[in-house]
Formats: sequence, C-alpha cells, structure tokens
Amino acid sequence: MPPVTNPSNMYSDAGFNHFSPAVAGALQRIYVPNLRSNDVYVIDPATFKVVDKFPVGRSPQHVVPSWDLQTLWVTNNAEGRNDGSLTPIDPKTGKPGKEILVDDPYNMYFTPNGKEAIVVAEAHARLDFRDAHTMALKSKLQVPECKGINHADFSIDGKYAIFTCEFGGMVAKIDMVNQKVVGYLQLRKGGMPQDIRVSPDGKVFYVADMMANGVYVIDGDNFTQIGFIKTGIGTHGMYPSRDGTRLYVANRGSNKVHGPRNGPGSVSVIDFATRKVVANWPIPGGGSPDMGNVTADGKWLWLSGRFDDVVYAFDTATGNVKIIKVGMEPHGLAVWPQPGRYSLGHTGIMR
Repeated sequence: MPPVTNPSNMYSDAGFNHFSPAVAGALQRIYVPNLRSNDVYVIDPATFKVVDKFPVGRSPQHVVPSWDLQTLWVTNNAEGRNDGSLTPIDPKTGKPGKEILVDDPYNMYFTPNGKEAIVVAEAHARLDFRDAHTMALKSKLQVPECKGINHADFSIDGKYAIFTCEFGGMVAKIDMVNQKVVGYLQLRKGGMPQDIRVSPDGKVFYVADMMANGVYVIDGDNFTQIGFIKTGIGTHGMYPSRDGTRLYVANRGSNKVHGPRNGPGSVSVIDFATRKVVANWPIPGGGSPDMGNVTADGKWLWLSGRFDDVVYAFDTATGNVKIIKVGMEPHGLAVWPQPGRYSLGHTGIMR
C-alpha cells in the first residue's frame, strides 16, 4: 500500500481539493443508485439538479470508486437472486458501460495494493477477491460467523480490515496480507452494525449501529471495544470531514430495515479529538439520511434519503439542508471526483 504521508492524519492526502492527476477531466457529479427503481440518477452539485439517469442491474446498492480512480462501479446485488452484476461508469463522461456478471456484489472494496477488488457477497457471508479491472474471480474467503457482512475500513498500514456483520451484532477482523479471518468481536446482542470508519491517527475504529442509536469505539490493533457514543435514531453512515477533524454520522431516523417516510432523521457531528458529539443537524419535516460522502471542498455532505426517495445536501458550516427528488430507495451515493491518491472502495474511502 502507498504509505500514509502523515501518520497523525491518514486523510491528509484526501484533504481540501487535493486531487490526483488521475481524476483530471472527471465531471463533478453525484451518482445515486436507486435500489428499487434499478437505476442511477446523476446530479450536478453546482445546480443541485438531476441532469441524467440510466438503468443498471437489479438492486443497485453502492457506487464505488475504483482504486485507480478511473472507474465508478455500481454494485447490483440482485437481492435474493443469482444475477448480480457490476456496472462501470466512466467518470469523464458520466455514462455507463457494459455490465459484468458478478455473484452478489452488495458492496465492494479494494486490496490496499490495488491489485484486487473485494466483492462483499453479503448473502453468502463471503469475500470474493477479483481482478481489480476485469473482475475475474481469484479467490474466495468465507467469513462464516459474519452474517450480513457489508461495510469495512482498513488499518493505517493496510495490513488488516474490519468488516461489520449486520445480522450478527459483531465485527470481523481480516488479515489482508494472508487473506484470512483473524477473529470476531461481539458488540451487542440484537445490534445491527452498519458503516465503519477509522480515526485519522489509525488508533480506533468507529462502528455505527442502527439498533443501538450510536457509534461503538473499537481499538483495532487489540480488537476490543473501548467506548460508545450516542448519536441519533438508526445510526448508519459515517464520513470524515475534509480536514480530518470531524466525523459526520447519518442517523436514518428508524431502527427498521424498511422504515417510514419523514422519520426523525438527522446528522450528528463527532469531534475526533474528544470523541464527543459537537453538533446535530435535524432534517426539517423529517427524513432518512443513509450513505454518501463529502464534496472535495468540504462544504457539502451529500447523503441518500433511503425511505424518502430523495437526496440531501447538508451545508457543513450551518447544517442547513437542500433536498432533491430521485428514484426509489436511494442507497450508497458517490460524490465525484474526490481528493486522494487512491480509493479503498465503498462510496470513496480515500487515502
């Protein structure tokens, strides 16, 4: 893995407008996968308007930037069926290419050296290692205790990753060098861990739990739980600020997998240094903020409104929010281009 240049802030290379030459010519767009309408909406962040939409495979879950920043992959996992696929998007044109058939791609990450994609086959409790470009299958890793395996983040040196187990109330530690399971850590019986994000100094991991309405703090090296931070109802997605000082936490407003419209959704802001909530941004009239990311200039946090068929753009200075109508059940939207040397996956884990 390309070494972290600042050990006190591994996000420093993904700071304000710190673009790689690899994203030159990429359109500034928000790509929104809509789980139930099987399409992707494209928003121009300068105008906050939908400028395009196109069909993709069945049940698109996330839009994932590739390690080399050249492709955005739509993970169509075809929930409950066996015709999952990946749809490539060219970020320079904003247009989709030909789908590649892939088994159950709920989410996708990349090995820290960029050679392989890690397709998260949620329904099978399995990680599939594939060629990062052709998606040809290289190997499979069963993670049998990790029911509902879905989100991950990596240690500061890339030697291990921690994956959340949504239906097991636990997390799994994976040795990325030898591609094997190290162990499991039970967080809460009946819990539903969702997104996970490592602190800028790499010392702890934050794990969102939509049943616990907050964030667990885990010592990654020792693989122990060391704290808990209460945030809001249905804690779900998490994204660091561009300066690496704060963590934006999306609270979906419901503890249900399929929640109601106009719930008490909000965004909580955690200060990395103190591990305390320093702000909370409610959505006027209610909502269901889920997954997304921060713009390159750090001024906007874009999140899908999972149960409300909308997308939110939060002003990170004020917490005020703009709302844009999209397709049915939007999920893991991607903001592009993003700063950083490479992407480790999801909706843009940039380093």
